[in-house]
Amino acid sequence: MASTAVEFDKSGLDTWSDEESFEVLRERIAEYAAATNDPIAAHLKGEVAPPVFAIVPVFEAMMMPVIDVAPMDIFGRVVHGEQDFHFHRPIRPGDKLVARAKAIGFEGKDNGSTITILIETRAEDGELVNEQYLTAFFRNVNAGPQVGENAPAHRFDAALAEQPPLATATAHVDADQTYRYSPASGDPVPLHLDDQVAKDAGLPGIIAHGLCTMAMSSWGVLQQVAGSDVSKLRRYAVRFSKMVFPNDDLETQIWKVGSENGITTYAFRTVRGDDVVLGDGLAEIAD
Repeated sequence: MASTAVEFDKSGLDTWSDEESFEVLRERIAEYAAATNDPIAAHLKGEVAPPVFAIVPVFEAMMMPVIDVAPMDIFGRVVHGEQDFHFHRPIRPGDKLVARAKAIGFEGKDNGSTITILIETRAEDGELVNEQYLTAFFRNVNAGPQVGENAPAHRFDAALAEQPPLATATAHVDADQTYRYSPASGDPVPLHLDDQVAKDAGLPGIIAHGLCTMAMSSWGVLQQVAGSDVSKLRRYAVRFSKMVFPNDDLETQIWKVGSENGITTYAFRTVRGDDVVLGDGLAEIAD
């Protein structure tokens, strides 16, 4: 399908959204861990949040800046393209967090256009807890040349796949996974919950939340190369490559890239058979 030329509004860039407040409860952390089949005890007990739980406090704020840039009549074409977390410290029960977001750039591509959102989460006292880059992708829309900034790069070197991975981690997407993940994450999108809505959208049935798949990969990476210690994780980024469905079996494959300044960098991908469902995976772990 040929891309349709659409004008994005550059005046919507670099404007912070209203702040959203969120109090972190031990029970909510534990619910999120259980909803992503996380086996790490500290997460399941709610003692410390899994890394992708960082999306929960920002859920209300993260998409508002997109409305300031993209016209509403193309929102039916938007999908979550990439997610990139930069962690300054873990989230813990009792934290009172404040999140805000802004669009920082957009760019037309051959098969669609991207809008990059920067999301910032701070503690009540102003301490920076994490930063996130969300890339929204509009299918078959051409917004023209790049304006503003893209998210930091995290491309997977294809040559790595010619070598056996350093480690692998497996996960199974349960039949009821989306029904557990939706309330735990605060994501009510019906494509994940209503079979008929999904089929009306041209899908074979409900699809798993991309961030649930990302969360599953993250506990696998933490177990294999970080001693299951989320406090060592400094960055975690993926590109959402293909849809995942209930009852899928997934494998996350991990390669060591190198070490510098006390940080070891790993590349990873998550596959379903021969299909790469999470690509361009990057994890930075403090030694």
